Amino acid sequence: MITAVSRYLLFALTSLILAMGASAQSLIRDTEIEHTLRDWTNPILDVAGLNPDDVGLYIINDPSLNAFVANGQNIHLHTGLIIAAESPGQIKGVIGHETCHIACGHTVSRSQAAAVSSRPALVSIGLGILAIAAGAGDAGAALIASSQQFAALNFFRHTRAEEAAADQAAVAYLSQLGESPRGLVEFFENYRYQEVLSDARRYPYFRAHPLASDRIRTTRQLAEETGLMDVEADPETLHEFDMMQAKLIGFLQPPPQVFRRYPQTDQSMPARYARAVAYMQAADMGQAVNEIDSLIEEEPDNPYFHELKGDILFDAGRVAEAVPSHQRAVELMPNQPLLEIRLAQTLAARAEEGDFAEAEDALRSALLVEPGNAFAWRQMAVVMERQGRTPEAQLATAESAYYIGDLARANVFAGRARNDLESGTPLYRRASDILAITDPRLPENRPFYRNVRN
Repeated sequence: MITAVSRYLLFALTSLILAMGASAQSLIRDTEIEHTLRDWTNPILDVAGLNPDDVGLYIINDPSLNAFVANGQNIHLHTGLIIAAESPGQIKGVIGHETCHIACGHTVSRSQAAAVSSRPALVSIGLGILAIAAGAGDAGAALIASSQQFAALNFFRHTRAEEAAADQAAVAYLSQLGESPRGLVEFFENYRYQEVLSDARRYPYFRAHPLASDRIRTTRQLAEETGLMDVEADPETLHEFDMMQAKLIGFLQPPPQVFRRYPQTDQSMPARYARAVAYMQAADMGQAVNEIDSLIEEEPDNPYFHELKGDILFDAGRVAEAVPSHQRAVELMPNQPLLEIRLAQTLAARAEEGDFAEAEDALRSALLVEPGNAFAWRQMAVVMERQGRTPEAQLATAESAYYIGDLARANVFAGRARNDLESGTPLYRRASDILAITDPRLPENRPFYRNVRN
């Protein structure tokens, strides 16, 4: 189930600072989409000489067309890019390109290039200040205003070669896997017009990855030399692509827009999937259940269909009916944190005999895989409190607060928990650890306490 976009948020919104700006954006979590993208990405990482376990893959809820590497070995894909893609090969081509930025060491060289590129800008600013001081105010202002352009031009001079290398590497990665590099060429050619637009009007991707006719021509030539241009994606990959797009569109676009794109006359599986989600978003639960039931009848062992049905029923207030659907999803696909957390939330809402114990087991399993999942800890706090285990609930609250960066709240609840936990136990030591690392007297923690009243 997609999170961070539905009315019942399952997970705290996670923010990140983009490499090219300071705006925070939310991440989307969804087991199905994450698995699809991982299945496509890991082979590319392997042939690039990278360990897939060391490379993060994040989906950003943003309608603009963009992808980038930031914060170390982490690939970020905008939902806008996934929805705009016309084939799985286009997405794989972009992933291959971004993979090279990691494997080829561009993340390090770009940091160095950015530092070097800033020097002309600083000189321009200095000259502008001197001009203003000398009485040439207009000339000085023009020099200061042009400083960013100097920096950008110098930076792109440094990175142009890296972009060409990443294109070449992406073609090589896909050809080594026996896959067509046609998608990468199509992606560039579809947005060739971006070359003539001003920087402000370009998609974010083409600001950081500026297109040029010679670059597109070279990429096509390299792709044609592989002899794989006409290799088609296998039916399973095409189906995964269609289902992923349908799910994203169902959640992220207004229901009327979804119904126009996927009318009732379209009885394909992706169309019914998108409509099931859109009907849920429009609070038409009867139609939503009808659509998802038709999919379950066709594929009874698809865990994602059972997950969505559970979410539809939960959202309709039919919590008791939702539990079996989420239990079935976990049964079909065990050890998946997001499915387990959703099951735990539904069990806690039903609150029948044995539900809290089962919810606790599901949450502990999820936290073994994702120990930093703040929403899982928040649900654990609910489950512990409902079982009368208040100190453990307070510790779980401290964990949740810590992982969303609320150090003040984490410190308060860790202190409360430690006061009531048995000294020397693992839980007591964990509470002590949180108190120590969130101590407001530590210099690195002071910014987190600035707005906290004494």
